[in-house]
Amino acid sequence: MSGQVLISMLASVVATSSPLLTAALGEMLTERSGVVNLSLDGTMLLAAALAFIVGYHTGSVPLAFVAAAAVGAAMALIVALGSIVLRQDQIAIGFVLTLLGDSLSAFVGQSYTRIRGVSVSHWPLPLLERIPVVGPILFRHNLVVYASLGLMLFTWWWLYRTRAGLRLRATGERPVSAYVRGVPVQRVRVLYTALGGALVGCAGAMYSMAIQLGWAKGHTRGMGWIALAIVIFGGWHPVRIALGAYLFGALKALVTYLQRTVPGAPVTLLNMAPWLLMIATLALVGSGWLERLLLLLPTRLQRPARRLLRSAPPAAMGTRFVRE
Repeated sequence: MSGQVLISMLASVVATSSPLLTAALGEMLTERSGVVNLSLDGTMLLAAALAFIVGYHTGSVPLAFVAAAAVGAAMALIVALGSIVLRQDQIAIGFVLTLLGDSLSAFVGQSYTRIRGVSVSHWPLPLLERIPVVGPILFRHNLVVYASLGLMLFTWWWLYRTRAGLRLRATGERPVSAYVRGVPVQRVRVLYTALGGALVGCAGAMYSMAIQLGWAKGHTRGMGWIALAIVIFGGWHPVRIALGAYLFGALKALVTYLQRTVPGAPVTLLNMAPWLLMIATLALVGSGWLERLLLLLPTRLQRPARRLLRSAPPAAMGTRFVRE
């Protein structure tokens, strides 16, 4: 593999992983508040369909993303309000919404398959794109790719460098203590669940308007579940979530490269490889084997490595908070 091919592949990984990164960051914000939203897969499908339809009829990319964000926020609010107001199980609501979103996307998009619509324009950043190696990989994309990178940095800053981020983390870890200290727990949960859902909706729009242009039934199917897995793999930390999204993107890019260059390669098995490797990675992270492997590192590196690989979920994630 030549250097130019490698750079081109890495640039493709950054571009194609941006929707997955955006969806995973949105779910991370939701789960950090203590709510589990399992409707990601259906939400992304429905948002991708509606974004394409709105863009097709209006010719406006911003309006298409607004529609997708509204769909994502609405789906997430059903999960939040169903849990907080009706006191129903978050997991069950999320599963039902996933199936609903999948079916609705097929219904509303059935007349729009194989139709050309608007798309996000390519927009290389002046001067930065000329930086050797780094420029072609990071700065020759479109706005949604830059937005996903900026979102990762912003969520890290928000979580760990602001008072609002501290309130969010407290809500997901110890809601009773947070409430005693004046944090409106229910309001915070509803707000961040809606915000996270809006980002998931935008991720769906990214697929149909910037990555895989157009609409087809099952356009993003499976990506929502991968985003959920990446949140766990990333330990609910923005930087690690970005690494997980790019790792999955790199595995898919490698599979595509092998299919093109290796004659007679088993296509079905190669297509399964990224999913199987992601499952294996999650199993490794969640088992004691990783801790044992860390013991092989020099002593001075073991503590930073453990801090980087720490993956404890928010203590109150998935639980209901009742003021009484």
